Amino acid sequence: MAEGVLRQAAGDLMKVQSAGSKPAGYVHPLAIQVLAEIGIDISNHRSKPLDEFLKQPIQTVITVCGNAAEACPVFPGQGHRHHWPFEDPAKASGGTAEQLVVFRRVRDEIRRVFGAYADGFRDGIRH
Repeated sequence: MAEGVLRQAAGDLMKVQSAGSKPAGYVHPLAIQVLAEIGIDISNHRSKPLDEFLKQPIQTVITVCGNAAEACPVFPGQGHRHHWPFEDPAKASGGTAEQLVVFRRVRDEIRRVFGAYADGFRDGIRH
């Protein structure tokens, strides 16, 4: 969800890619659903391991769940690192309706934080 939201918020300001410290191997269907509700299509995204990016130039690393900040390696040339510990909605219990409540709440939290991050980045470019 974070990749899709940041791509929408940042537009062409930055290249956004995501990877997991323990990738599930698929994008959760409820993540696809709740982002589609706000006009973001992640149906073609895939779950990727960190090692896919270890040899690429990375300027900023943003971690978003649990121990991801500790599990994420330092990338060569990495300039910035941010951590926002959002709840992992995939761990929500209950039926689909209860899980959707959690996915939507986390989606909205990610939207607020990444919207502000993208706005700050945009302002930094202008000045």
